[in-house]
Amino acid sequence: MASIPDDFHDLFEKKTFAHVATVLPDDELHVTPVWIDYDADADRLLINTERDRRKTKNASNDSRIGVSMTDPDSPYRMLSVTGSVDEITTDGAREHIDELAQRYTGNEEYQNPIQSERVIISIEPEEVRHAAQ
Repeated sequence: MASIPDDFHDLFEKKTFAHVATVLPDDELHVTPVWIDYDADADRLLINTERDRRKTKNASNDSRIGVSMTDPDSPYRMLSVTGSVDEITTDGAREHIDELAQRYTGNEEYQNPIQSERVIISIEPEEVRHAAQ
């Protein structure tokens, strides 16, 4: 198992957008931009989404996943993670999306209508690449 380097933890405190790649049922890739979070204690990347979204369905069927992000303050500083989904849970998902909304939008609560149940996709890093310039 790989780990996120300490000097890249700040990416999860900023408005860093990530691109997440999941595997479709036909083995093609599905890539989508997301808000990203990190649980340093568990060493897991966290994506908050809805149960009925394509990325959740893909992650439920095939645990392989990739995440790439660049520092919004320094675009040549990047972090790329490949790994596997180790959990999809509703526990704390509604509160978590509000926390992300505060970071990304400044709003106390998530403003978009929730059309299905919120879930957190937890990703175990298996390979981590990074660069800083």
